[in-house]
Amino acid sequence: MPRPILATIHPQALRHNLEQVRRAAPDAQLLCVAKANAYGHGVEHAFQGLRAADGFAVLEIAEAQRLRALDWRGPILLLEGVFEPRDLELCSRLGLWHTVHCDAQIDWLAAHKTQVPHRVFLKMNSGMNRLGFTPERFRSAWARLNALPQVEEISFITHFSDADGPRGTAHQLQVFEQTTHDLPGERSLSNSAAALLQGTREAVRGDWVRPGIVLYGSSPDYPTHTADHWGLQPAMSLTSQIIGTQQMHAGDTVGYGSTFTAEGDLRLGVVACGYADGYPRLCGTGTPVLVNGVRTRLLGRVSMDMVCVDLTPVPDAQLGSEVVLWGRSPRHGSVLSIDEVAAAAGTVGYELMCAVAARVPVVSDEDALRP
Repeated sequence: MPRPILATIHPQALRHNLEQVRRAAPDAQLLCVAKANAYGHGVEHAFQGLRAADGFAVLEIAEAQRLRALDWRGPILLLEGVFEPRDLELCSRLGLWHTVHCDAQIDWLAAHKTQVPHRVFLKMNSGMNRLGFTPERFRSAWARLNALPQVEEISFITHFSDADGPRGTAHQLQVFEQTTHDLPGERSLSNSAAALLQGTREAVRGDWVRPGIVLYGSSPDYPTHTADHWGLQPAMSLTSQIIGTQQMHAGDTVGYGSTFTAEGDLRLGVVACGYADGYPRLCGTGTPVLVNGVRTRLLGRVSMDMVCVDLTPVPDAQLGSEVVLWGRSPRHGSVLSIDEVAAAAGTVGYELMCAVAARVPVVSDEDALRP
């Protein structure tokens, strides 16, 4: 049999989380972000739970092609626009919306021959200082686009740098509004954090919100608020099994570097999961884990293919016992938030979702329900 590690996608959780965003940002349309292979969940698996989206936002044309192959006929936005002129032909063929963030992309559009004018999202660098036109250059970029027969409609987009923190959005919102207030077109400003925290404010909500991490069950402003606080459900569960046990005594050590030393008798379980599966190597002793639905902790360092866990709180654990590295226990229903595990590694849930390795099988828990 294969190793018992498995990543299970929960489409019903995606549906639930999408509705939580709708409640938080009433009257806005949702461009559900499915970049990075739907944050590691798989575009095809995630689509099962996100069919009620008003549109999708992706990074690469290949992801857009996968959505079209699933018979999605609604809007798809390329968040970074096109990377070379010939991409515009695929935008025409697939009916894609695309971001325009630099002069070169306008030049390419001006030279593009198409019978179908494009909808573009003109991006403003309102303070994050990644992509986009500065406020001083934004209106001239709009004027260039507005003069092109290749452009049917111009919308406006920016990205908040601190929607999840104390600085907030006011400084960027002010710049955006001052620059665009008299320009016609729909607006897209809010990411997950802005949608949850300020979605009732029309100026922040705009016409299209772009929920990402929130759809997949991670809190965008953790640890200030948890996924439970926002009513989110995990869309991915990474599970495995106990494949061995050891009886430890006082003075015994665990794993590479002997970073954990037992203070007394302790029963240890070995789990088929390691950093080659995408589990973060920086997780150390104390990182939470569920065994048979019971919360316990990692012991020692994460190895390439294994981690060790404390079985003291789970005396009935044995070979084959269920282990949840993050997500929901399929047998017991208990939940371990991915945000807790990420925090133990000094990172964020986004990274863990996207880092699940190719050798880990990924399934949907609704696949078995199909006729």
